[in-house]
Formats: sequence, C-alpha cells, structure tokens
Amino acid sequence: MIKSMTGYGVAGFENDRMTIHVEVRSLNSKFLDLSLRSPRQFSDKEPEIRAMVQQVLDRGKVSLSIEFVSKEGQDLPVSINEELFQTYYQQFNKLSALVGEKPADLFKLALQAPNVITSVSGDKEDVDAWDQVKKVISSALEKCEKFRNDEGEVLGQKLNENIQIIIEGLEAIKVLDPIRKDRIKNRIKGHFQQWLEENSFDANRFEQEMIYYFEKIDITEELVRLETHLNYFLKTIDIESAQGKKLGFISQEIGREINTIGSKANDAEIQKYVIRMKDELEKIKEQSLNVL
Repeated sequence: MIKSMTGYGVAGFENDRMTIHVEVRSLNSKFLDLSLRSPRQFSDKEPEIRAMVQQVLDRGKVSLSIEFVSKEGQDLPVSINEELFQTYYQQFNKLSALVGEKPADLFKLALQAPNVITSVSGDKEDVDAWDQVKKVISSALEKCEKFRNDEGEVLGQKLNENIQIIIEGLEAIKVLDPIRKDRIKNRIKGHFQQWLEENSFDANRFEQEMIYYFEKIDITEELVRLETHLNYFLKTIDIESAQGKKLGFISQEIGREINTIGSKANDAEIQKYVIRMKDELEKIKEQSLNVL
C-alpha cells in the first residue's frame, strides 16, 4: 500500500517538573527537508533529532517544533545591565529636552538599546529532561507516520479510480478501432473506384502506399503498451515499498501512449475518450507528487 507524504502528529507530556509539546507536519518534497524549532537548551541536539526524523519519515518537507517549559525555579536566561540602562535613559531624556520634544517611550528605547539585555547560555544539561523530550518526539513522529499511512490508503483509492476510468476508455477504444478501420477502408474504396474510372495507375505502387498508410494509422501496438503500463501502475500501488517517483515515471509512459493513440487514430469518437483519459492522467500526476 502506498504512503502519503502529507502528515501531522502531535504529542505532549507534563509532570510537576516540566511541560513538553511536540508538533510534526510534513508535505511533499524530493528529499528530507527538515525545519526545526526547538528551545535554546536543546540547540546542540539537532543532529540527533534529524536522525530520529530520518528513521521514521524518510522523505518530505518536515516541520518539527518543540516547546519545553520548566516548572522549577530558575535564574533569568538573560543578563540586564542596570547601569547601562540608566545611562541610556538619562541620555535619551537629555536629547529630548535639547530639541524641545516631549519624552515618549524612553523606557522602551533604553531597554532595547545595545548591550542592555544579553542572553545567558545555560551550561548545565538536564539529561532527564532531554530523555523525556526524545520520548515525546518519537510519539509525535509515530502519529505523523500513522497519518501518512491513513492518507496513503485514501490516495491509493483515488489513484485506482483514476486508472479504472482510463482502462474503461481503453476498452471503449478497442471496440471503436475496428469500426474506424472499416470506415477508412470503405471511404478509400469509394474514392478509389471513382478515381479508377478516370485514370490509369500502377497497382503495385498503389498497394505499397496503402500498406504504408494503414501501418501509419494502426494503433494496435499503442493499445497493448498502454494496457501494460496501466496494469503495472496498479501493481505498483499494491506494493508496500511503492514510491511516488516510480508512479511518476509510469504516468509519463501512459501519457505518451495516450497522446500517440489520439494522434494516429484521427477519429472524433476515439478522441472523446482520449481527452477523458488525459484529464484523469493529469489528476494522477498531481496526486503522485504526494506519494512517498
């Protein structure tokens, strides 16, 4: 069964020490494209997180966010230079009086001035917290993978329906093709009889031209190849390790045969089915982009 690259998973954990929330989203992509948002204290864990994602999701544009809140008392994660803040505030106040302007938002300006607030990196690593975060990440990834499997089942049903419509068109063309050939033969015979009464001709040359013409408009090989490609597409869908790239390649071959049939047949009735088959094939190509 095929698997979709669209997925979503969320997991959480809470006790008297911490609150953890992990959210995973995935969309279609040719490769694993991971976008990670995590707290500062876990910034060095990105390679380990990437390995966890790779092991479960394999491919896709993946967005993973980690929210971690500690309930234990901690020092501020920033350092505030109070003396520098006072200096900025006094200078801004002095400048406003110098130009005759009323002081506005001086507190905010001074607080946001350079080097007033600086980040403090935590040197202590909480091993227990990281172990718990990894468990939550694994849970979110598993839920995202389940979402992908469920979505893939629905996607497989849609692809199957599209292929069945193309198969119906193929069967209809098989019925119409002999009628088309007889109609062309009768038309040529009628024109030939009229021409024969008025002109002389080389019978051998005429026979060669007719053979060449009927070979040119014959679509038997295209119908056989199209049926083979359609059956292979259905077989690929049922394989557990099926990949969207393979379905994309098969779709290209299906499209090539459909286009050739429409071009060589040159028949209004057959063309109706060709157009319908092309429409279904476009849906298949679009949906195949989301298959893992």
